[in-house]
Amino acid sequence: MVETTGGGPGDGAAEVLDRPLPDGVRRRVVQIVSDGFGSLTVGELPAQLRQYARFAPNRRAKFAGNAMAAALETDPLFRQRIGEKLRETQPELTGALDSGSPPPAADPLDVAAAAYVLRPPGWVKLVAAAGEEAQRADAERAGEESRAELERLRAELDRAREHTRTETERLRTELDAAKKETESLHRKLRAALSDVKRGEAALRKVNGEIEAVRADAHAQVSAAESETRRLKARLGETEAALEAARRAAREGRSVEDMRVRLLLDTLLDATQGLRRELALPPVSVRPAETVDAVEPGRMTPKDIAARALSEHDPQVLDQLLALPQAHLVVDGYNVTKTGYPQMPLEKQRLRLLGQLSQLAAQSGAEVTCVFDGAELAAPVLLAPPRGVRVLFSKPGVTADELIRQLVRAEPPGRPVIVASTDREVADGVARAGARPVASAMLLKRLSRA
Repeated sequence: MVETTGGGPGDGAAEVLDRPLPDGVRRRVVQIVSDGFGSLTVGELPAQLRQYARFAPNRRAKFAGNAMAAALETDPLFRQRIGEKLRETQPELTGALDSGSPPPAADPLDVAAAAYVLRPPGWVKLVAAAGEEAQRADAERAGEESRAELERLRAELDRAREHTRTETERLRTELDAAKKETESLHRKLRAALSDVKRGEAALRKVNGEIEAVRADAHAQVSAAESETRRLKARLGETEAALEAARRAAREGRSVEDMRVRLLLDTLLDATQGLRRELALPPVSVRPAETVDAVEPGRMTPKDIAARALSEHDPQVLDQLLALPQAHLVVDGYNVTKTGYPQMPLEKQRLRLLGQLSQLAAQSGAEVTCVFDGAELAAPVLLAPPRGVRVLFSKPGVTADELIRQLVRAEPPGRPVIVASTDREVADGVARAGARPVASAMLLKRLSRA
């Protein structure tokens, strides 16, 4: 519907819309205002739009769209200036609108937006026609989308039906296989029941045979007891006869003793000559030394643990290192990163090895320090300090694995102490027979030195 206010017939400025602008037309109008906005001075802008003068076109269209649309509708002078900028940028379209014949190939939304800004005669019809065209296009697009969705749903339904059919056939196959397996299990169960019955019969037969054997054994025991009593009587008679024989032999013992003594002296002389001939050393092992027992004065790492000391007391480490042939294995980086992690790795190694050298000299124990070679970019050129063996793990082997290899290489019974805070390392070496101690205990002992 077109309403006229003021002006004569055919005056486009007097026409007004009786409905809101279609969304598509409104977006094009806001874009036209935003494009022409930047070429106007601040004085040429309405007061409500001056705050957006420095905005970029896209940002201006986003944040000032409603304000620009309202100013375009209520401020004829501003609308006239925007129309002039539109004539400069789109002369063909604006010229066609002024002549009353918009180009048929032009976008209806562009035609409607330009007509809304320029307000030529009949602009309301152009805007309404653009709205109807947009609605028709939206309806067609919605119809296309609905048809596409319908086709998609039909395809999904076909796939679901095919899946259901396939799943049904699979389940039917599985059901047949389950039935066959059930029948097989039933047959096996019947066979097992028959075996159980045969086993019960065999068990009854064996029980009868056992009873018969028991009765026979009882009879044999009775006979053996009778024979034992008879043999004891004969043994008494034999002992009496032996005693009589001993008394008769005492009378001629002096001659026999002399002959035996002579034979013994001969054997001793022959034995001494044989020892000198073979150069046999004296016997170093005594029978009593072959008996397994605990000797006084000898302790193991487990005995040290039983004393009333804190597990972090450095005296525990001193007592462990005082054991005969003690071997201290140190998890190098675990100790240094516990004590002085802020230092570079090279200085960490030098500081720890220097302290371990002093500890080895004081305790006399064997000391091995293990570092993880995986953290090294190149081989380390290092002269090990006196009394300390320094090892780096090979590529692909961690320091923890190397420590466990060292512990396993020691003979059972040798005191081996491993200094590491790593729980996995401590548990592993403990199972291998070594005594784990915390890195903090070793650091306390080294700081005391």
